[in-house]
Amino acid sequence: MLLVEDDALLGDGIRAGLMLAAYAVDWARDGATALRSLLDHDYDACVLDLGLPALDGLSVLREMRRQKRQLPILILTARDTADDKIGGLDGGADDYLTKPFDLGELQARLRALLRRAGGDARPTLSHGGVELDPATKRVTRDREEIALTAREYALLLDLLSHPRHVRTRAQLEESLYAWGEEADSNTVEVYVHHLRKKLGAGFIQTVRGLGYQLLSPD
Repeated sequence: MLLVEDDALLGDGIRAGLMLAAYAVDWARDGATALRSLLDHDYDACVLDLGLPALDGLSVLREMRRQKRQLPILILTARDTADDKIGGLDGGADDYLTKPFDLGELQARLRALLRRAGGDARPTLSHGGVELDPATKRVTRDREEIALTAREYALLLDLLSHPRHVRTRAQLEESLYAWGEEADSNTVEVYVHHLRKKLGAGFIQTVRGLGYQLLSPD
């Protein structure tokens, strides 16, 4: 996820809250950096402030939509007039939240955006007897609760969010680590191994030369 916020104190708090919700968060502090990052990386969603240095948030939003980039974008701003909200939503934003805000509401709105982007409006993700509730971070297999570490949970969340796709090692690493965080060369393999032990050896398939994919249901 990309967070775009120029206020250092607020941005640090938002990033910490999103990381607690198991998102890998990159943080851009100006609009020009944000636009370059959005065009260069495959993010699942963006939290975008409007009042930014170098390039304002609305310009970032409009350029993304002009280039037909469809990732969910949530505007998070102090601009709270009806005209501001109309302009943001008509400019291509998927949601609009004004400051001050509740972190829990921000997380819930992002979960809703990601569900819709994935084509599944259900509040939980499920596959092959495994169910994950993003709101509570509870994971069950055949209704039995499974304890996962933060990295294991993040990897499972990525795979369940893309159940019909092969996820490359690079894509999975981006779900596990944000800018500046170093990943060991075999990090993904280690966490896939851990998940297989907890969820069943065949739950995650290795697609040779490509990456990993959830086992197709019968």
